[in-house]
Amino acid sequence: MSDREQRDGGRSAENNKNNRGGNGRRNDRRNHQDNERDKYIERVVTINRVSKTVKGGRNMSFTALVVVGDGQGQVGVGYGKAKEVPAAIQKGAEEARKNFFRVPMIAGTITHPVEGRDAAGIVMMKPAAPGTGVIAGGAARPVLECAGVQDILSKSLGSDNALNVVRATVDGLKQLVRPEEVAARRGKSIEEVTPARMLRKRAGQEA
Repeated sequence: MSDREQRDGGRSAENNKNNRGGNGRRNDRRNHQDNERDKYIERVVTINRVSKTVKGGRNMSFTALVVVGDGQGQVGVGYGKAKEVPAAIQKGAEEARKNFFRVPMIAGTITHPVEGRDAAGIVMMKPAAPGTGVIAGGAARPVLECAGVQDILSKSLGSDNALNVVRATVDGLKQLVRPEEVAARRGKSIEEVTPARMLRKRAGQEA
């Protein structure tokens, strides 16, 4: 035992152990958070600088529009604000994960045509054949890619504002329903409401 430990009755050694334990727990939590983030696709759509005039001058901050998804039908959008860009992006990503929702898909494409709207933003989306790719421009593309959509035809008809386009895309995706739900609603079989190529593709995936 060192002279210092003898003087304080060994408390220093005990404190060092506690500190190491606390640091270990923090590192474990940090590693767990990093692993969670690695599971998702993260896209920063826009970063804007915001200035607010106050009595003492101007307060500068940044906003970040972030899309996060698992690439397998789950996606969310978040909006973060902070004095530094990395912090704004982190806040946006955290909010996006809280806003996750499920996108119904068959064979990598959406289940039926849909039109999403938000403010002046209008986005039309249609199912596409395998190999088409993501035909989407601007802010709609990150949302579709993070959701895991592989083939789709989309077009923005309204405002070019990134926030409006992203929210309109989300609105459209939230309107999608599974073929089974459409068939039940119409009182028909799933074969009558779903293109045969989609059913064959899904059967191949499930096999």
